[in-house]
Amino acid sequence: MTDDGNGQLPWCIPGWTTATACCCMGIPAHLMRRLQSVLNAAARLIFILKRSDHITDALVSLLWLRVPERIQYKIAVLSYKSFTIPRRDTWDHSLVLLTYLIDEHSALPAPIACMKVPYFKLSTIGGRAFPVAASQIWNSLLDTVVSTSTLRSFRHQLKTFFISTILYLLAL
Repeated sequence: MTDDGNGQLPWCIPGWTTATACCCMGIPAHLMRRLQSVLNAAARLIFILKRSDHITDALVSLLWLRVPERIQYKIAVLSYKSFTIPRRDTWDHSLVLLTYLIDEHSALPAPIACMKVPYFKLSTIGGRAFPVAASQIWNSLLDTVVSTSTLRSFRHQLKTFFISTILYLLAL
């Protein structure tokens, strides 16, 4: 069993599947910390670091995102795929719920347009739904990230965006 055809097993932290990311939306903070501790332990094992050593530099040098950013990354990639890759008979029906707000007067291509955030009543349940989370994540991205023409360049720009955000927050 492989993930996305890249040869990584599903239990490998960098090769999380999209289903894993969707299931992790809105999980409690203590479970998010436990997932992050597993990621940190893997980085410490690779760099032979002590538990008291700072781990952020190791994560950045491995180009690994923290768990919340990794979840957002996977959801954003799935959103990008839903509008740019031709659909087959076996595509996910939840992707139908993603819609763009396209301005008729805008000269921007469709992938740059904002996504419509569906209405939801309960923030505890409705805010975790895939269409809501995907729309909110997509609308928070920079235009330079979402305006890329290929999936590979989108992934590269998105990961660069998240890593630069992490480094900016560390500098504060």
